[in-house]
Amino acid sequence: MAQKQPDIAVTGATGALGGAVARLLAEAGVPQRLLARHTARLPELPGTPSYAITYSDRGHSARALEGVQTLFMVSAAESRYRRQDQRTFVDAAVDAGVRHIVYTSFMGAAPDAVFTLARDHADTEEYIRASGVEYTFLRNCLYQDVLPSFVGRDAVLRGPAGTGRLAAVARADIARAATRVLSEPDEHRGAVYTLTGPQALSLDEIAGVLTRVTGSKVSYYNETLDEALESRSLSGAPQWQIEAWVSTYTAIAAGQLAEVSPDIERLTGTPPLALEDYLLQR
Repeated sequence: MAQKQPDIAVTGATGALGGAVARLLAEAGVPQRLLARHTARLPELPGTPSYAITYSDRGHSARALEGVQTLFMVSAAESRYRRQDQRTFVDAAVDAGVRHIVYTSFMGAAPDAVFTLARDHADTEEYIRASGVEYTFLRNCLYQDVLPSFVGRDAVLRGPAGTGRLAAVARADIARAATRVLSEPDEHRGAVYTLTGPQALSLDEIAGVLTRVTGSKVSYYNETLDEALESRSLSGAPQWQIEAWVSTYTAIAAGQLAEVSPDIERLTGTPPLALEDYLLQR
């Protein structure tokens, strides 16, 4: 008789967030199956079955999800096809009989969000709701983990964020919250959580934190919108990507990433890391 497959599936398990969740579930003794594009790069978790999938392949994904009750759906990589690919994967989950999707969305997800990629997340949220599957949405703020990479080679953090504030969150804190939800999914059906750090900082203050932690002076330059579009066009990236990058900062300026939410502490019992504490422990 074939061994029963775990009824929790974790996607994106080769990535930083999905991999962290997979390891935390394993440490907690929660059986799971891992889904990723490239299974050779999955975390080494003995006895954990794995499947190679792509969100755009409905039939293959549905077969990998057979018997899954709770699905941790990490949002797909940014692309012009992300909305359709994620809808296809939700269809696959429905085909497979998945009961509950825990989806990694973005703070303030809405069709008219200033941050253009948050509109993609709103589309996926609505599609999941319309599917009839139970859901939990984890609306993450921008990762603290990526902020150092926003600083240019000239030690300047630049973008049209004005004096807006950002409640950036450590990826590890999101993983802790997600693990708690996946461990007791029925308690979180229909919930929408906003996952942020414990403080909202201006980019000038973030530059100050980076200066203190690194010992090298980092400054903030408040670009105009035209300056931001022009500077990023030099990358050769497609226009949708450039607009997404710039809208990260305009969303901050509009106050859409400033809310400090208590949800991580409510879910895990432990407050999230402040930016400086996260950077010091990296």
